[in-house]
Amino acid sequence: MLVDGRGAAVAETAETPETLGTAGAPGTAGTPGTAGTAGTAGTVAGSGKPSAEAGLHARVVRLTGAGAVVHVHTVAAVAMGRRRPGGIVFRDLEMLKGLGLPAEGTAVRLPVIANSQDMDALGERLEAAREPRMPAVVVAGHGLYVWGADLLQARHHAEVVQWLLELEVASGRG
Repeated sequence: MLVDGRGAAVAETAETPETLGTAGAPGTAGTPGTAGTAGTAGTVAGSGKPSAEAGLHARVVRLTGAGAVVHVHTVAAVAMGRRRPGGIVFRDLEMLKGLGLPAEGTAVRLPVIANSQDMDALGERLEAAREPRMPAVVVAGHGLYVWGADLLQARHHAEVVQWLLELEVASGRG
């Protein structure tokens, strides 16, 4: 299981860096054959229909060099985005190793950005708030975007970040 969320979108670069697949149907995250294709500008380049956020997926790929982007709508992401609109800081946790960071002596911020239906505006917010050591961002009131070198790594990062968010919710901090 990727993460428990209502609906998900997956974007993965295809054989060329100019193409990006997306899927918007609930419960299809990472399921082979469910992704349509979209160019790095978020426009349809093949069969299928990209998710509404395809432009943001494409922006993440261009900005980070990611090979895949996972987007989920989880309660923990929305709740923590409300509790900490300035970002969520994680420190001294073993799970940070899942993001390639040391477990001790390190703090990293998960950015929270205001939502918008304008994917260009949302992309600008993501670019301004991005923390290079954190392969994720929370879109307030919406969900979590996570990326990696490929779909396997993006899914792994999503599970790690989701675990960190759930810990914060359970601890009542914020």
